[in-house]
Formats: sequence, C-alpha cells, structure tokens
Amino acid sequence: MNIENKLIYEGKAKKIFANNNPAEVIVEFKDDATAFNAAKKSSFEGKGELNCFISETIFKYLTNQNIPTHYINSNSKSSFIAQKVDIIPLEVVVRNTAYGSICKQTNIKPGTVFKEPLIDFYFKDDDLNDPLLTIDRIKLMGIIEQEELIVIRELTNKINLILTEFFSTIQINLVDFKVEYGRNHNGQIVLADEFSPDNCRLWDLQANNGNIKSLDKDRFRHDLGDLIEAYSEISNRIKKIFISST
Repeated sequence: MNIENKLIYEGKAKKIFANNNPAEVIVEFKDDATAFNAAKKSSFEGKGELNCFISETIFKYLTNQNIPTHYINSNSKSSFIAQKVDIIPLEVVVRNTAYGSICKQTNIKPGTVFKEPLIDFYFKDDDLNDPLLTIDRIKLMGIIEQEELIVIRELTNKINLILTEFFSTIQINLVDFKVEYGRNHNGQIVLADEFSPDNCRLWDLQANNGNIKSLDKDRFRHDLGDLIEAYSEISNRIKKIFISST
C-alpha cells in the first residue's frame, strides 16, 4: 500500500509526511511565518523553498563534517527526505553574541560577544511557552539520560564551530541558533528539524553603517525589512561559495 503523502504532523513552518520506506519521512517547508509563539502570523511566497534549500545545504555540509543528521536526500524545491526520528523534547539554543531574551533576562548588554558559547536548554512545549530548563530539571523530568545530554552538548559545540566558520565565509555573523535532536530507528541521536534563518540570528558583516542588519526572522518579528529579500541574500551567497562543494 502506498502511504506516501499521508500527513503525520503539521507544525508552524513545516509539514511531515509519511514515505513508502517506514524509516523515512518527507519534510515539507511552508511559506508561513510565525513569531512570539504564533501570536504574530503571516505568509511569504517562496519562503518554504528558500528555507528548504538553506537547510538542505547546511545538513549536507554538516554530514560531510561527520555530524549525524536526519537528512537523506532532496525531494522537491520545498521538501526533502529524512530519517524518521523520535524528537527529543528539548530546544537547544546556542548563543555566541548576546541578543534578544538573554538580555531581557540578565544584565548582559546586547552585542556582548561571549568568550565561550552559551548553551541553553528549553522544554519543547508550546502550552508551557517553552520554559528554560536547568540540568537538574532535565534529569528530574526524565527527558533524556545524562550520557545522551553529554552527546548532545558535544554535537552542538561541534555544529557551532563548523557553522560559525561556514557563515563567516559568506560574510555573515552567526549570532545564535536553535537546534533539535531526535533518535532514529537505530537509537542514534541525530540533528533533526531544520537549520534556516527561521531558527537563528544572522547579521550581515557587509553592512557598513555600523548598525545591525538582520538577515533572519527578526525582520518579521520586529518589522525590520523584507523577509524574502534577506532569505534570498543568504541563499545567493551560499550558492556562490558552497553549492559546488555540497
């Protein structure tokens, strides 16, 4: 029986469909954009294709750097085939430069560059508004084993080093980002979900006026400019430098 195209899950920015291989899924990117836990919503034509291309390119790049990911291969302009994984309900946030919530919750000034990346864990639960977790709370809640948490921290640090250099090559500062992990059918922890301007802050290093020029979803969050223009700029820079090597 052909089970392909059966919708398994629909999130704010993606749909997950079954594939004929039960160990695989099809990840389709939507044109929708949300912010502030979906309090602000809109749609931008072409956004799904741009995020799919950027995510695919980054997953391929990370795979070549020996980072395990759920990505398998391309499917269409707005979708790719991935391993079916059980998502670990943790949002792992890496901060290289202080901005956003970290500055609202502490006395750290925006733009402060950290000597070492700060890794924060949030409980992936919209009803609870994705609260910040301590290591002890993660243990108390039984979300993940301590050994697995160590694996996730190590992978996240490696990903940060690799992608900081990746974006620097195309004159972009990787300020912060969110990633998610899952267990595949072999029980291996792999990088899952996506890596796109929707889930990271990217500042244009080519901006010459001394001001921050965002090339990410902050444009939508705070009405800073055209979203598709920014995502297209990232896509074009990636194609110019990296497309031949992925």
